[in-house]
Amino acid sequence: MQKQKRKDPSELREGYTTGACATACAKAALIALITKLEQKKVMIHLPVGKDVEFSIEKCEIRDIEVKCSVIKDGGDDPDATHGAIIEATVSWRKDKEIFIDGGKGVGRVTKPGLPIEVGLAAINPVPRKMIQTEVEKVLQQYEIETGVNIIITVPDGEEIAKKTLNSRLGIIGGISILGTRGTVVPFSNAAYMASIVQAISVAKAAGSEHLVFTTGGRSEKFAMSMYGELPEVAFIEMGDFVGFSMKQCKQLGIPKVSLVGMMGKFSKLAQGSMMLHSKGSQVNFEFLASIARESGATNESVRQILQANTANEVGEIMKEQGCMEFFDKLSELCCKEILKHVGGGLIVSTAIYSMKGELLGKAEIIDAH
Repeated sequence: MQKQKRKDPSELREGYTTGACATACAKAALIALITKLEQKKVMIHLPVGKDVEFSIEKCEIRDIEVKCSVIKDGGDDPDATHGAIIEATVSWRKDKEIFIDGGKGVGRVTKPGLPIEVGLAAINPVPRKMIQTEVEKVLQQYEIETGVNIIITVPDGEEIAKKTLNSRLGIIGGISILGTRGTVVPFSNAAYMASIVQAISVAKAAGSEHLVFTTGGRSEKFAMSMYGELPEVAFIEMGDFVGFSMKQCKQLGIPKVSLVGMMGKFSKLAQGSMMLHSKGSQVNFEFLASIARESGATNESVRQILQANTANEVGEIMKEQGCMEFFDKLSELCCKEILKHVGGGLIVSTAIYSMKGELLGKAEIIDAH
């Protein structure tokens, strides 16, 4: 069987945001409410500057309201919301207001620090503006001066939200209606980076002055056991984006940061890599061997390190020899590289854990201005 060739990035198919889908539903439902005709397709204008036609999955026309739905297409970069049903129910108002709210499956904001006020549905500013603009255009086209209610719902939103950071950010009861472009760029890091910024903002608004960053779910569990006194909002999964995350903390005035992770990622950080993805940086075994020598490792251990296949294997060699100073030195180098990257002005600590959850080494450097 022939192996499928990976697509060239230029050939990847863009998808559409939940915000674009909600806008399409709202526009189709309003047209159906006015004309009493079932809508099969609808064209909307996206913030990226292009017009896109959406297929309407269902168009339910009732006496006083219309509900239309779209199936979200994530393109070649599907996320947790790919394939979700996004709905909009539109009805008339007695005044001239265009009222936009979320119903079942759309989260509600319960913590400050997000671009939406506490108490409102988690429909971000750009999607709100998109819906408002398209609805205003339809009302003008049909010369209608009455206002409308637009309720966005996501039937499986509560379940989908469990795969997102929403509850950590204080968005309860469903997903967020998002998107600044209207399109989803395949394999883009922008969404993940935006979620990190959002998480830092929410933590700051909650009064957290000490944030703990981890590279994944496993290291987050270790971090939570280490810093049990901190609230959940203080723990942020930065993935591979250590440099970006640290610069955001400096920019937003967070005074203290702690990083918790394992040998693989942090051995790269210790040598100055601020993007920890396997494609972006490699483990340097000569670098690790030099730290081992400084930490008093035997010549045999150094030789084994130079022949190792993974950073975790290096960690096992050092642990077996009882050379724990190696991990403290590595942690200290991580702190120094972070401070160099952000230009100082932070209290930084690093803790390195084994895959089994054993604390191997840690360090802290205070460089607060």
